[in-house]
Amino acid sequence: MAAPKKGRSASAQSKPWRSLALILIAIVALTGGMFASGNTTPRLGIDLAGGTSITLRAVPERGQESAINKTNMNTAVNIMERRVNGLGVSEAEVQTQGDDNIIVNIPKGTNSKQAREQVGTTAKLYFRPVLATELSAGAATASPSPGASSSPSGKASASPSGKATAQSGDKASSGSESPSATATQQGRAVTDALKADATPSAGATASATPKASTSASPSPSGSAGDDATAKLQAQYTALDCSKESVRATAGKGVLPTEPTVACGKNSSGVWQKYLLGPAAVDGTDVKKGQAVFDTQGAAGWIVQLDFTGSGAKKFADVTGKLAQNQEPQNQFAIVLDGEVVSDPRVTTAITGGNAEISGSFDQQSAQSLANMLSYGALPLTFEEASVTTVTAALGGDQLHAGLIAGAIGLALVVVYLLIFYRGLSLIAIPSLLVSAILAYVIMSLLGPAIGFALNLPAVCGAIVAIGITADSFIVFFERIRDEIREGRSLRPAVERAWPRARRTILVSDFVSFLAAAVLFIVTVGKVQGFAFTLGLTTLLDVVVVFLFTKPLMTILARRKFYANGHKWSGLDPKALGAKPPLRRTRRPARPVDTKEA
Repeated sequence: MAAPKKGRSASAQSKPWRSLALILIAIVALTGGMFASGNTTPRLGIDLAGGTSITLRAVPERGQESAINKTNMNTAVNIMERRVNGLGVSEAEVQTQGDDNIIVNIPKGTNSKQAREQVGTTAKLYFRPVLATELSAGAATASPSPGASSSPSGKASASPSGKATAQSGDKASSGSESPSATATQQGRAVTDALKADATPSAGATASATPKASTSASPSPSGSAGDDATAKLQAQYTALDCSKESVRATAGKGVLPTEPTVACGKNSSGVWQKYLLGPAAVDGTDVKKGQAVFDTQGAAGWIVQLDFTGSGAKKFADVTGKLAQNQEPQNQFAIVLDGEVVSDPRVTTAITGGNAEISGSFDQQSAQSLANMLSYGALPLTFEEASVTTVTAALGGDQLHAGLIAGAIGLALVVVYLLIFYRGLSLIAIPSLLVSAILAYVIMSLLGPAIGFALNLPAVCGAIVAIGITADSFIVFFERIRDEIREGRSLRPAVERAWPRARRTILVSDFVSFLAAAVLFIVTVGKVQGFAFTLGLTTLLDVVVVFLFTKPLMTILARRKFYANGHKWSGLDPKALGAKPPLRRTRRPARPVDTKEA
């Protein structure tokens, strides 16, 4: 009689220790990695650890109301995420709400103030030619309050290498009018500057785009041009940059193709006002910003700018034209969000494709500016609609309540297993513990790896997963009981029940994982935490059932307590109503044909 073939089931039955050793090695390796990285606890989200929740509302600029759309909102979310991640706040959540709101959640333990400045700052950078500048009225004698502005300013001159290098100077010296100039004198200066800026042949143009400048500043001979010039004259004359309320609105909402007024500090820390031409280069032409400490000179912290190919050409054009002009027009202003942060003079064209912003930077302000420039300007302007602080006490209460709910759910599952499955609970309970250990270690490692933060919905997902995991054990145990009811002994019953249970478990877990994946894709924010945890624990359920539960059941089936069907084993044939034992009948041998012999 031919020997029976040894298939997968026979191989798995004969080597269950190999699977147990494999999952044990995985647990030891992951736990060792967790302790080696120092991340021994999962990172908590804002609702559990406390933190700050910021609601930003998109504000339409003049003539750009249609810019508030889904594409620009998603772009703003991506830029904000990169900015906050650049500060090391990888567990922050940035998501849209409705058509014009963005919610930013910053957990406790991070620099929430700096993060608020990063996510809400438009960071619109423009290089505008300087048409006129002077100390603001009252600024010559008034010392600015410390910290009135985080935007440093400084002088710069072009070097042959194409990089702007810092040098000392006073912005007031470049003004064409004295601080005591009358309104009439100031108005005449504005008119002359706009005429020069609109007329390239006048020899005093400071704009790299004469056509745009001409269209933005019509000839004063026309009524429209007279009105625009008069309005700008009034703004420049009335501008008092020594007042913080004035600085907050100066130069805001102006199109880059239009001339404008702005405020900025000179190297002495005194505020002065500027008359600026249309933008020649904007922030999208900057490829990268980097904060560097100047070890060779005395500039301290500086921000290095690398321009794109088209940006480098624009910058070379404008600096080349500015270098040919006379005082004070051989100067351009670096304007960030309507404020002049630097006003370098130009003596030669800068063709190297890079430049520096230098001044009163410290490390934090330099890195903050470089971060905003590196990750781009927001496509929309935002204002803070609300700021909510979640205390750690409230988060701790929520975490405590979630842990209690999980403990109650786990206890109920254990009680159910003990009552209905008795000795089989010695297999199910260790399986639950192995699944819990793997989930805890993996979530601890995913915190620093991908920024995963355990929030309250994620805890709910873990609680739901307890039932999913227990369901897999129950399916397997019931299949074994069905085989015993058919009259089979335990060892063959385990191997015959496994293929049927395996199919059911895989289908059930696949449906759960698919639901978690769809939920993760179509939702945002905290609901994604629930979906992620549910999907993770569902995958772990498959691993634990295949590599731990089934091999452990195979090993215990060889023990008399289970093999003989003890009444406390949960596999008592009498209690299960089993049929008489199946007896194998041997097929009679074929009679030998004597004639053929």
